[in-house]
Amino acid sequence: MAGPADRLLISAALLDRPRLVALIVASLVSAGAGLLLPGALATATDAVLSGRSSTGAVVRLLAIGVAEIAADAVIVVLPARLTGNASAWLRRKVTDRLLALGTGSPFAPGDAVSRVSGDCAAAGGVAAVVVRLAATGLMSSGAVVLLALLDWRLALVFLGSLPFALLLARSHLRGTAKDVLAYQRVSGELSARLLDAVAGLRTIAASGTADAEAARVLRPLPRLNLAGQGMWRTQARMVWRAGLLLPTVEILALAAAGFGVLDGRLSAGDVLAALGYVALGLGLATQIPLLTTLSRIRSAALRITEVLDAEPPPRGTLGLLPGNGALELRGATVHGALADVDLTIPGGCFAAVVGSSGSGKSTVVSLLAGLRRPDAGQVLLDGRDLAVVRPDELRAVVGYASAEPALLGATVADAVAYGSWASVPAIDKACRTARIHDILARLPHGYDTLLAETPLSGGESARVGLARALARNPRVLLLDDATASLDTITERAVTAELGRRTRVVVTHRAAMAARADVVVWLAAGQIRAVGPHARLWQMPGYRAVFTEET
Repeated sequence: MAGPADRLLISAALLDRPRLVALIVASLVSAGAGLLLPGALATATDAVLSGRSSTGAVVRLLAIGVAEIAADAVIVVLPARLTGNASAWLRRKVTDRLLALGTGSPFAPGDAVSRVSGDCAAAGGVAAVVVRLAATGLMSSGAVVLLALLDWRLALVFLGSLPFALLLARSHLRGTAKDVLAYQRVSGELSARLLDAVAGLRTIAASGTADAEAARVLRPLPRLNLAGQGMWRTQARMVWRAGLLLPTVEILALAAAGFGVLDGRLSAGDVLAALGYVALGLGLATQIPLLTTLSRIRSAALRITEVLDAEPPPRGTLGLLPGNGALELRGATVHGALADVDLTIPGGCFAAVVGSSGSGKSTVVSLLAGLRRPDAGQVLLDGRDLAVVRPDELRAVVGYASAEPALLGATVADAVAYGSWASVPAIDKACRTARIHDILARLPHGYDTLLAETPLSGGESARVGLARALARNPRVLLLDDATASLDTITERAVTAELGRRTRVVVTHRAAMAARADVVVWLAAGQIRAVGPHARLWQMPGYRAVFTEET
């Protein structure tokens, strides 16, 4: 019974049926021409040696050769298109699932990239490889039949070699399957480590840990080396064994054919045909490297199905209730980050979230933004659990910005309007509020400047991310350290213009906490205290939070 990986490969192979059918037809024509070619060569050779008219035999030989060449030309062109279409389809499925998993994805970013790029590209070639193997198997079977029709003794000699060929293929597959899967898994781990290092290049350079980081990234190399060596050892054993098998069988067949010539059963042309049939019959053995490719394809499909089998959180189906942005956590728990947190933030309130590193600040904001779901408990907006709210409706009323936003889109305007389809006036207003308008207006093409050609500092990028959150005019605005890179004067000006909407800001600055209506003080994944900054300031532990950060 086919497993999920095999069913996925079947679906990918059948994705482009017209081209698949064309490839199968071309492969059948090529196989048929290949099987007819030795016989046509034998007829032409015998006609020439006997002095008979050979024109018809030669013309037939040429026609078969032209047909095989034409079919082979089609076989060269079609697989690339089939593979490209199947790879694109697989990448879309994997990308959709990774995006649906969101921040709760169990796959590291680098490993996810490896699956989307390398594994999908490998699995996309399944149709071409399977058709080629099937065509080679058909030619091998047909060659045995034609060899038997030519002389059953030759067929017996050939069939005597089949157990060795099958044993060779079986041992090769068993030897490579484990190493191929291990190689792909370690490659994904390497990609994950490398992506982390590239994202933190500035930190690595500033801390002078380049050598240590290089060692960390390359730590899986010995395991990759072992898997690669295992693959090459198996491949090498297959190559020299197959290399010995074909000439050995050809010599035996040639010897048997020689006796047939001496007995008068075979002509010189028949000997040529016999050698051709033997070569075709052992074609499957010479195509054993394709079995390695097929093993790699199946391993890639297994890694793809691991992503597709990961269940995303269920999508909500209800709309939001009317309200002014009241937020609530009820027994919210995130394993390793938060433990049974209860919190109420009234609508229109300005709440600052403070705490030392690792206290759970970003986790609280992610929960309130609906970017992740608690392992236990509830997150509510205006009395409705975010788990049952339609994602599009939630995103329309909740704005989120972080300290290092990913700016997406072709132009600066696209980056600000991303996800909200904000109008030009809304973009302009959001950028003015975020104090980034003057900088963007001075760009060569203003807001229409290509994002890739826009040099932005860390603080400027953070302000563009803040403008993106404001462009949708959200009911609730959640800022995860989004103003940390701003100077104090700019930060004060920006926060003064955020309006009376509900605002939750992660901050490390006492001045920001002092301007908040209420401060949520977190420690070790739990709420230590909630209240005005002035009252909390009387507690030494609370004051120590800002001392530590400074």
